[in-house]
Amino acid sequence: MTQTATQTKFDTEGFEAFLATKSQPQWVVDARRKAWESYQQMEWPHRRHEEWIRSDLRLFNLDKFSVPTDTPAAAETHPLLNVGVDLAGHVDTLDCYTVSESLDPELAAKGVIFGSLDRLVSEHPEIIQPLLFSAVDPTYDRFAALHAAFWSGGSILYVPRGVVIDKPLHMSSFMNDGATDLSHTLVVLEEGAEATVLQESNSFDRKAGGFHCGAIELIQRPGSHLRFVTLQDWGYKTFHFAHQQAIVDRDATLQWTISAMGAGFAKVNQQVQLVGPGADSQVNGVMFTEGRQHLAYHTLQHHSAPNCHSDFLYKSAQQDNSQTVWKGMIKVDKIAQKTDGYQRNDNLLLSGSARADSIPGLEIEADDVRCTHGSTSSQVDAEQIFYARCRGFTQKEAVRMIVTGFFQQIFDRISIESVRDALGDAIAKQVRDYA
Repeated sequence: MTQTATQTKFDTEGFEAFLATKSQPQWVVDARRKAWESYQQMEWPHRRHEEWIRSDLRLFNLDKFSVPTDTPAAAETHPLLNVGVDLAGHVDTLDCYTVSESLDPELAAKGVIFGSLDRLVSEHPEIIQPLLFSAVDPTYDRFAALHAAFWSGGSILYVPRGVVIDKPLHMSSFMNDGATDLSHTLVVLEEGAEATVLQESNSFDRKAGGFHCGAIELIQRPGSHLRFVTLQDWGYKTFHFAHQQAIVDRDATLQWTISAMGAGFAKVNQQVQLVGPGADSQVNGVMFTEGRQHLAYHTLQHHSAPNCHSDFLYKSAQQDNSQTVWKGMIKVDKIAQKTDGYQRNDNLLLSGSARADSIPGLEIEADDVRCTHGSTSSQVDAEQIFYARCRGFTQKEAVRMIVTGFFQQIFDRISIESVRDALGDAIAKQVRDYA
C-alpha cells in the first residue's frame, strides 16, 4: 500500500494546515503552538552529541514525509498481540487516524476512559489537561517538540481509583508505505487501579517505509499495578523516533515489556522514574535485527525516592549487517536511600558483520544503595549447533533453538501466554541458516 494523502510539509504552512483539520480545545492548540515554536528554535541532533555519536542521522530527511491532513483509505489491519485474546477494549489507528475503537460498557460505567486521544481531549479536558505531556518533556529535543506540535491518532487509558481491569486492552497503530505516524499514548492508573495494555505498531509490508515520531506516557498513582507490552514492527525502511516515560508512585508496580524488530533506523529514549517509596519496575527488552537495521535504545532508571526497586533486562540478537545500540543509566538521587537497581544487556551476534554497542552506566548520589549493571556479547556456540545436529536437527532448527533459548529469560518473565507466543514466533521466523 502507498500513501495517497495530500503532501503537506512540516513547515509553518503545513502546521497551520494541520491545525485546520483538528477541532480541539484551545488549551491543546496553545500547547501545540508552543511546541512548534520550540521546534523552530532547535536544530537536529548532531553526530557529535553524546546521545547520537553511534547513530548516523544523515539519511533522514523530513521533507520526504508529509503532515497527515487527509483521512487515509480504508484498509484491513491484522494486529499480532491480540490473537486469541479476550479483550476489554481496543483502539486501532491508521496513518494517525482512528479507524476503530471499543470499550466494555461495564468498565465505562465504572469511570474508565479508553479510546481515541484526539476525541477524548475534548470530552474529558478536566482529566487529560493536567496529564498530557506531564511525563514526556516536549522540549527534550527536536523530535520531541515535533511530536508535541503534531501528535495525532493517539490513545488514552484512564483507570479510576480502585478499579481493576481483568482483561487486556489493545492499542494498534498501522502505517501505509511512505506515510507518517505521530501517535501519542497516555496511560493513567489512579490509586489502587490495575490494568494490562497491549500496544503494537505495524506496517503492511516488511519492506515498507515511513516516518514515526511518537511518545508513550505511563503515569501510576500509589498502589497501582500496570502490565504494559509494546511491539514495534514497522517496515525496514521506516524511521522510528520515540520518547517513552513512566512515572511510578509509592508501592506501585510496573512490568514493561518491549519488543523491537522493525524499522530501518530507530532511536528510542525510554525512562522510568520511581517517585514514591516502595515503587517497583521491571523492564524486559527484546531486540532482533537483520539486514542493515540500526536500532538504538537509551534507557534511564531514575530513582528519586527511597526504598525503590528497578530491574532492566535487554536481550538483543543481530544478524547480517545490522546494529543495535543500548545505553543504560541508573540514576539515584541523594534522597533515594535503600535503592535496589539492576540493569543488563546481553547480545547474540548471528553473523560476523553484525554489531552490538552496549554502554551501561551508574550515576549515584546516595550512599546506601545496591546497584549493579552488566553487558555481554557472544556468538552462536558451534558446539551447541553440533550437539543439536547430532540429534537430528537441521542447521536452521539448531540456530532457532539457540536463539529461542537466548531470549527465554525474557519470555519467562512475560505472564501473558499470547504475548510470549507472538514474540517467540516472530523471532523464530526471522532466524536464517548460519554455518
